[in-house]
Amino acid sequence: MEQLYEKYPSLRKFENDDYQESHDGREVALLKHIYSHPSLPQIRDSPSALRDLMDEYAAKQDFLISIGPDKAKKIAKLFADEKPKVVVELGGYLGYSAILFADAMRQAASGTSTELRVWSLEADPLIASIAMNFIDLVGLSDIVKVVVGPAADSLRRLSAEGKLPKVDLLFLDHVEDLYKTDLEVSEQLGFLHSGALVLADNVVRPGAPAYREYVRGSPKYESWGLKSLIIPGDAEDEIEVSRVK
Repeated sequence: MEQLYEKYPSLRKFENDDYQESHDGREVALLKHIYSHPSLPQIRDSPSALRDLMDEYAAKQDFLISIGPDKAKKIAKLFADEKPKVVVELGGYLGYSAILFADAMRQAASGTSTELRVWSLEADPLIASIAMNFIDLVGLSDIVKVVVGPAADSLRRLSAEGKLPKVDLLFLDHVEDLYKTDLEVSEQLGFLHSGALVLADNVVRPGAPAYREYVRGSPKYESWGLKSLIIPGDAEDEIEVSRVK
């Protein structure tokens, strides 16, 4: 355990039984940390530099419920292979994953961003505002649009407005108990075409058994687990990857 604490000092705070993993002021503290950091000029317009600094903060200062570097590396490779143009994520948090997605999509499209879109759905307006700030900081506001409100409501509104005619990738990373119901909403709205991918994070820790049972038992999907780590820390997890048949 001491070796783990040495590598990730922020994990010591979990020894406190009252410790929260998010939404306790650390997100605002992170925003101030970024803007007071001496490397701020290098962070501007550099998605990877911002994510690196967020990872460092999560390891040394306070745990962040972002996907972290191990999952980011695996998802970036998937994006490079699949080249999605329209992505919807449920649970945007501080923009870490949306920034990863948009940067990978722009690289796969050789810098052309006119047809690329990431819809990042976040329920908490304060957290969403911080995400918008970070997205603008690294020059990805033309691709990423943050939508505030409950995921199901936002999906229905975006669909009614004609903004989701076709989605190449849906990323579930909000409340695990909502994965199944919000996927069903997405199915009802009809924007997941044949060949589209659905990624669900944290299906092992904290776990989404009902969702996993649904996608693996449904004839609509071909599903498999992508082994990954929760960082900071080295806890094993999986991203459930499901391809629409």
